[in-house]
Amino acid sequence: MGQALRLARRAAAAGEVPVGAVVVRDDRLVGQGANRPIGDCDPTAHAEIVALRDAARTLRNYRLPGTTLYVTLEPCPMCAGAMVHARVERLVWAAPDLRAGAVESTMRLFGAPGLNHRVRAERGPLGEEAGALLRGFFQARR
Repeated sequence: MGQALRLARRAAAAGEVPVGAVVVRDDRLVGQGANRPIGDCDPTAHAEIVALRDAARTLRNYRLPGTTLYVTLEPCPMCAGAMVHARVERLVWAAPDLRAGAVESTMRLFGAPGLNHRVRAERGPLGEEAGALLRGFFQARR
């Protein structure tokens, strides 16, 4: 999660919402990403999606079984859905997203009936730090 937080800080420095994500398999970093929808002019360039794409390239497979995705903010519905499709085994997220969080805060997408894969999800470390980074980012923009 520390590396994800470093990526979130880089996103903030680039003017992006400070979210970072890493994908790990067998204790090895296989993918990483920071928010970059503004810089890439791509509404899907959330940190999780960027990290999943990076991991898929590294592993040469769009399926990512046996992986854990660590992210500094609770994923939105798009990102949670991408994790299901990629067959991510486990998600660890730091700060809750009370407006758009699809794991626990506004919906529980991973428990939706009809899904052909279940992602295990849990709150992880550095939630206070990740939340403070986000709050500071948005306060500076006001």
